[in-house]
Amino acid sequence: MPSGPDLIVLLIIVLVLFGAKRLPELARGLGQSVNEFKKAKEEFDKEVAKPATPSTPVANEPAKDEQKQA
Repeated sequence: MPSGPDLIVLLIIVLVLFGAKRLPELARGLGQSVNEFKKAKEEFDKEVAKPATPSTPVANEPAKDEQKQA
């Protein structure tokens, strides 16, 4: 991670490349992207943590037709 003079040099290069008017737009877009990523991560974590539900009937339970015949 850059620190001190390295960070200042990087900020000056970004300012020269994009200009002062575009920096707030870029920062806003970056912030929105980070928020969307966090939302997607939270949804994924909820899906992973959700208990699994069986999609097929359990073999030990008698079928409905068998209960009617008995």
